[in-house]
Amino acid sequence: MFSYLHRGKGFYRSMGRLALPIILQNLVTNSLGLVDTFMVGSLPGDAPMAAVSLANIPIFVILLVIFGLQSGSSVLISQFWGKGDTDSINRVLGIGVYVAGAITAAFALVTFFFPLQFMSLFSDNAELIPIAAGYARIVGFSYLFNSVTQVYIAAHRSMENPKLGLYILSVSMCSNTFLNWVFIFGNLGAPALGVDGAAVATLSSRILEFIVMAVYALHNRRFKLRPALILRPGRSLLGSYLRYATPVVVNETMWGLGTALYPTIMGHMEGSTEILAAYALSGNIEKVCTVAVFAVAGTAAIIVGREIGAGRSNTVYEVGAAMNLVAFAGGLIIGILMILAAHLLFGPLLYPIFNLSGAAKESATMMLTVTGAFLALRSFNSTNIVGVLRGGGDVRAATVIDLTPLWLVALPLAALAGLVFRQGILWVYLAIASEQAVKFFLGIWRFRSGSWINDVTCISYRKGTSHSGTEDN
Repeated sequence: MFSYLHRGKGFYRSMGRLALPIILQNLVTNSLGLVDTFMVGSLPGDAPMAAVSLANIPIFVILLVIFGLQSGSSVLISQFWGKGDTDSINRVLGIGVYVAGAITAAFALVTFFFPLQFMSLFSDNAELIPIAAGYARIVGFSYLFNSVTQVYIAAHRSMENPKLGLYILSVSMCSNTFLNWVFIFGNLGAPALGVDGAAVATLSSRILEFIVMAVYALHNRRFKLRPALILRPGRSLLGSYLRYATPVVVNETMWGLGTALYPTIMGHMEGSTEILAAYALSGNIEKVCTVAVFAVAGTAAIIVGREIGAGRSNTVYEVGAAMNLVAFAGGLIIGILMILAAHLLFGPLLYPIFNLSGAAKESATMMLTVTGAFLALRSFNSTNIVGVLRGGGDVRAATVIDLTPLWLVALPLAALAGLVFRQGILWVYLAIASEQAVKFFLGIWRFRSGSWINDVTCISYRKGTSHSGTEDN
């Protein structure tokens, strides 16, 4: 099995070249969340951080929908890029912008006009709902801008230009951190808005990142925008896009809804304020600690799609196996380090910064321990499903493998533990972790079949484009 790792220096050099910018981009993105958590956590009590965690439940679902659109587009874009067909890439980009814009606009309108009713769906905590509603009402519009930016960034990542996301999101992180300081605490003459200030900062930084993206897109020569193709992508490619993107979007939406039910269950448990505060902090720590691991999934999708698009399907199985093994090993190492840090470092050094109560600290340590114990499986699952299977065009099987353990195993067990039998948060978290074990065995079975290798670029509107993305004369 380990023989698949003998791919040569060129393979790992290419993998590192693609993965490093994705790692740094994810680190920037997740650090932004940690900075938000830190600044909001500086406000008195557990309620502000718990309220932001509550508001982030539906936001998390929207982000996953956007990610699903990105992943669905990437299935096509990476293979079109392997063929050098930039006109079809423009068409795919146009479809992605239309769909992402429509979904996020609807979300923004709901959170703006019905914030209290919307937040009441996720908790019955009367202390948290008004705070969360105020935050969601403002921040909802930020994702209208962010969705378009993310679709464009993902397209460039699929075209082996992952550095773009790093640059644009670095601008967003810096501006968001500064504006948090201004609006949360009332500096430079601004009013002290508290949690609402964090939402204002997020909205402003998303608008700025959109402007930076638009300027870059208009002046980039490596991949030239063709507005006529973006605005009118064509029915034929739309059909192909829906065939491969729809299962991914459904996958991410249903997975997001299912995952969002976890904190919803926690929000209805005894001690929900402390549990949600711990969940917010541990979740952000987890994201920062695992950026390298999950960057492998994005890299795998690019490499697998490129190999298939370039006509090298005979080596794709070995490439996928190597990527999966690298992901498992990386997850194992980082998981052990996360457990050690949770018990030896975070208690005395990190938790006091966030003003957590004793109960919240205990819950956060437990959450990170369970997450670390299952991280190798989770890393393998992410790379296998998001990277290998989707990159190979096997989107329907990937959807089944991703959703079945969540909805039929983990969620029922978590609901039984937390709401029916009234067990502690430990048993809820162990139920959540069971998803990864079931998914691991299903994923191995599908990968070993080899039936996930498919060329999805059956439609091409223009031939004769160079691999660099510039048009031939």
